[in-house]
Amino acid sequence: MPNEKISLRRGTEADTELLLEFIHALAEYEHLVVTSDAETLRRDVFLDKHAEVVFAEIAGQPVGIALFFFTYSTFSGRKVIYLEDVFVKEAFRGQGIGQELLRYIARLAVAQNCDRLDWAALSWNKPAQDFYQKLGAMPLQGWDRYFLFGEALRKLANETPPK
Repeated sequence: MPNEKISLRRGTEADTELLLEFIHALAEYEHLVVTSDAETLRRDVFLDKHAEVVFAEIAGQPVGIALFFFTYSTFSGRKVIYLEDVFVKEAFRGQGIGQELLRYIARLAVAQNCDRLDWAALSWNKPAQDFYQKLGAMPLQGWDRYFLFGEALRKLANETPPK
């Protein structure tokens, strides 16, 4: 049963700074560095709509976010939602906020006839992994994720493939 004290709302351009605050809090939790800025987020998320964000609030106070975008499965021939970030402020964890955010995205996926909902979890983040598995999610066995970024990305873009 949904938690009635949690309200969810889609983010708007007016939420740009708030989104950046959540991204910084998530980066601190995950020991990552933020290189994005408010103007980039405003343009990419709210104007160009490369991603969407949902805010969770309790009594009007923002307590969590889910940022996602649509991708595509060539195997099923259907859209997929990729959940880039889901984050709940530490003081509000354990109250069903993360579950409500994921429920919202799952409903959107069903309404949009998506094949599935995908996301990644850091290998050290056992609380997140346990939470996801409790919801029925499972790690994708046999697949490893790869990232090409920084100098390696520039090298591939400008030269022949690395040896």
